[in-house]
Amino acid sequence: MWYAAILRFLRRRIILGLILTLSLCYCIFSYVGKSEFLDNDDVVPIKRTQPFIWRTLQQHNSSNDVDDTCRNSVQGKVLIVDDRGYVCPRSEILSNGCCNSETQHVLQYPCETCNPNNCCAIFEYCISCCLHPDKKNVLEMILKKATEQNNVLFASVSDHFELCLAKCRTNSQSVQHENSYKDPKAKHCYGETAPTANSIDEA
Repeated sequence: MWYAAILRFLRRRIILGLILTLSLCYCIFSYVGKSEFLDNDDVVPIKRTQPFIWRTLQQHNSSNDVDDTCRNSVQGKVLIVDDRGYVCPRSEILSNGCCNSETQHVLQYPCETCNPNNCCAIFEYCISCCLHPDKKNVLEMILKKATEQNNVLFASVSDHFELCLAKCRTNSQSVQHENSYKDPKAKHCYGETAPTANSIDEA
């Protein structure tokens, strides 16, 4: 009878040891596989899946029909910018999503709050200024750099409006020490250069 108790004790120890050994082997193989994956220097390039669409000034101005629809910046409490480059008060947005370009308070491509370094104080003005067709060369350089750096965000945008929306949102280039803006007066940038830290002192 005592040998049955010893046998039960050994069985438990063997099963526990087996479980422990298998768990340890699994952890070792998982760690080795992960380190091989992390050490792999092969970077998979991000390729654009669709052609990028630039709209001309004529195309922006020709889409004034009531039947046309516009995408817009949506989030502004006071101002909205549509994909034709018009900035308007939220009250001037038509049912099709476009700014009512017939009213005097609506401006196309205003850059009044933007600095020469392409950084603006107001988000909607940044997008609108960025949408001006003469900014195409600056934005093409940004797209080229994004491709070289495998930037997923800019590789996924499909047209001028989406690119300006993405560029003008506050990003890591606009902050320093991860908790303060380099230039709190002009933190929305569509150009290649971010606001400089000493611009705070100049302002």
